[in-house]
Amino acid sequence: MSKFTELAHQYIGGEWRAGTGSWDIIDVNPYNGEKLAAITVATVTEVDEAYRVAESAQHAWAETSPYARRTVFERALRIVEEREPEIIDMMIDELGGTRSKATHEVRLAKEFMREAAQLAVQSEGSTFPSLVPGRENRVQRLPVGVVAVISPFNFPFLLTLKSAAPALALGNAVVIKPNQNSPVTGGGLIAKIFEDAGLPAGLLNVLVTDIAEIGDALIEHPVPKVISFAGSDRVGRHVGSVAARRFKRTVLELSGNSALVVLDDADLDYAVDAAVFSRFVYQGQVCVAANRILVDRSVEASFTAKFVERVRALKTGDPREEDTQIGPLINAFQAEALTNLVDQAIEEGATALVRGRTRGNLVEPTVLTGLPEGSSLLRQEIFGPVVLIVPFDGEKEAVRLANDSPYGLSGAVHSADVERGVRFAARIRTGMIHVNDSTIHDEPLVPFGGEGMSGLGRLNGQATVEAFTTQKWISVQHGRSDFSF
Repeated sequence: MSKFTELAHQYIGGEWRAGTGSWDIIDVNPYNGEKLAAITVATVTEVDEAYRVAESAQHAWAETSPYARRTVFERALRIVEEREPEIIDMMIDELGGTRSKATHEVRLAKEFMREAAQLAVQSEGSTFPSLVPGRENRVQRLPVGVVAVISPFNFPFLLTLKSAAPALALGNAVVIKPNQNSPVTGGGLIAKIFEDAGLPAGLLNVLVTDIAEIGDALIEHPVPKVISFAGSDRVGRHVGSVAARRFKRTVLELSGNSALVVLDDADLDYAVDAAVFSRFVYQGQVCVAANRILVDRSVEASFTAKFVERVRALKTGDPREEDTQIGPLINAFQAEALTNLVDQAIEEGATALVRGRTRGNLVEPTVLTGLPEGSSLLRQEIFGPVVLIVPFDGEKEAVRLANDSPYGLSGAVHSADVERGVRFAARIRTGMIHVNDSTIHDEPLVPFGGEGMSGLGRLNGQATVEAFTTQKWISVQHGRSDFSF
């Protein structure tokens, strides 16, 4: 039995079982089309059951010693370390990412697990002075109860864990709905790791299903108090509106349209390296990838020549081969949509400096320039190996162009003068921006999130604590209060 077949199930209350829906989600290797597993979808009945067992298990978990909770995470981390080669291979097969991408994702996931283990023993309490003599104001930080985690396909292991692990460590229970394209590496694999680490049954549940089967039941259900969603702004807008009508808290990590800006004094060779990485890692299927490369016109010709040369040299092919840099897109729909997007841009007047071929799910890199300023392509997320080069005249225009987007997730600026780069970065409306680096970064202690249509809320570090806990004020009156009125 393959690991995919073993883990391709619903996981509810500590039991691996089939869903009771009338159809299956087929898990497919995006490179060769191999069927990895078939999973009968969960129904509304299973959604309710998962939430109810999570709610029931959470109360005892919240009362469990923080040190005992930390021990579970330490064991889970050791399991990941022991099974790392197998996990990497599974991610390559299910996601179509290269070995270096899968290795990076697992390495970063381990760092988030280490931080979650520490959160378990760092619960906060505060006292505040009072206006009233003899009164003591205590503020406790408590788990919210049950957290729903809806994760995407592109970094499913990492992005599921970065919500689920700290939520559990802080005393919550979790229900995960992985993306249909990554039901195992974003769902069953994580459940198996924590099961083997000794997490009590019911605290972590996995529902493999689709809105076509359950509608909004996952969001509308009365049990979950926080919905942590990572995915497109289109779906995120719906999740946020449904949750808000039911007074549920949301963390929405959504789409991006990041700009990497090359100022006139940048180290061009280094900026080219950063730009190629920022656009083409995991075939550009990354929310913080650089869609747009903005280049000062004084260095545009030199930068573009170097950039195009590097892009032409990228190898597209089998992600299991060590020298492959561009693997397949996640499915045929995405490959076709991206190809149509390039055709549309060229019809609008863009010039293809590099025009990649589409072969099944393999889409070779494309570099476009000369788009008319009103082109919709400049203001939307491009989820694939297509990049736009846009020249500018001076910093003022660069700021205007970088900010000409409804999104604001990440960005980067390159300059020989670090403080000039910092001043420029401060003028860009984005949740994250990096000076003399790529647009793609994530670390356990710094807030990750965006502005505008890139989402609401933040994760990582203290932001994660705020997301998955609530506060309670308990006042204690020492002596007698005066109740006169």
